[in-house]
Amino acid sequence: MKMRPFGALVPWTTALGRVERAVEPISRSEEVDVVHAVGRVASRSYRSPISIPPFDRATWDGYAFRARSTRGATEKKPTRLRLVGEVFAEGGFQGSVGPGDAVAIATGGAMPPGTDGVIPFEEVRVERSALLLPRPVRVGERVARAGEDLRRGAALVRTGEVLSPAGVGALAITGHAAVSVWALPHVTVIPNGSELAEAGTRLGRGQIYESNGATLGAVIEASGGRASHVRAVPDDPRRIEGAIRRALSDSDLVLVTGGSSVGERDFLPTIFPRLGRVLFHGIAIRPGKPTLAVKVGRRVVIGMPGHPASCLSNAYWLVVPILRRLARLPGPAWTLQPIRLSESVDLPTSTFATVVPLEVLGGTGRPTFHDSSAITSLGGANAFAIWPADRPAPRRGSRLTAHVLLPPLGSVPVSLGN
Repeated sequence: MKMRPFGALVPWTTALGRVERAVEPISRSEEVDVVHAVGRVASRSYRSPISIPPFDRATWDGYAFRARSTRGATEKKPTRLRLVGEVFAEGGFQGSVGPGDAVAIATGGAMPPGTDGVIPFEEVRVERSALLLPRPVRVGERVARAGEDLRRGAALVRTGEVLSPAGVGALAITGHAAVSVWALPHVTVIPNGSELAEAGTRLGRGQIYESNGATLGAVIEASGGRASHVRAVPDDPRRIEGAIRRALSDSDLVLVTGGSSVGERDFLPTIFPRLGRVLFHGIAIRPGKPTLAVKVGRRVVIGMPGHPASCLSNAYWLVVPILRRLARLPGPAWTLQPIRLSESVDLPTSTFATVVPLEVLGGTGRPTFHDSSAITSLGGANAFAIWPADRPAPRRGSRLTAHVLLPPLGSVPVSLGN
């Protein structure tokens, strides 16, 4: 079995910086229904075409009247008003309400001309057609004035804003049925390796089920992208290169898993230079050393390790920031949190930085890693730390900074809810 040596390994910060500079944020936009727009990034700004509310309206079920008619009202000497009609939320009142008159009104109903105050039903005593009010009512009490919530021309959504439920609601209440958003980056995942079998098939001798495609697809969907999967390509350089070139025709980013190291059947190091400008091959980090990237025109192809834990580990710190840049999502996909280790990390001192997956609960972190080929090394992990090179392994009680993954990439440990 022939092996090739790695070239000069680059620090993980250098690798990330090179790929971040190489990718270009998505330039396509599309219109989506506002009801499906939450979490999308607005590609233009919106202002309100109307005032909200568009008219003075009641904020409580009760009676509307001229507030000055209630001056001096007390429990012992209540003000008497004459009931002259009613207003529902979808209707209005014909005519005007004079001094000493009142109208029954539903929440959201338009205040009749001449009225400027509302008292709840439950505070009023009714005697035949007369209403007895036990207290004075202020002008504007339980009334939302026209434009009190939003003035016409007020900013609703700004370009680059991630649409929240509140933002969607603001668009809907001002009459917008659709909103212009940046398109989701299209990312194709290409697993390669003759030993890979599709889920649902019977394993042959020496075969394993392909899992990196599903794992990376989940990372892509959770990071603002749209994932496409290619069936595992066998160890044939022509077929691997053909799959990559086809994916480049309609993808914003291509991820290839496996075949990235220096073994006899690791073909990506010979294929990538034919595609474009190689950004790096080999990162001084573990797990994840056999990673390479190439810029092809306006797009980037990243060759990821085949070991499941290495692949997912690299996805968190390398691919996720790239996906967020492509998708124009602001900020990182994690929060930085100081923690104390509940257990020692079994690491020899190394010239490589080390990604330490963690289960963080409160201010404590438990390391979960045990092998780069085992996906269970990241099972339960909702955070990671990058331990610097040339430092003794962190021991129980050590303090370090954890990158706590935000949902849906990370989840709250089950034990928190028990």
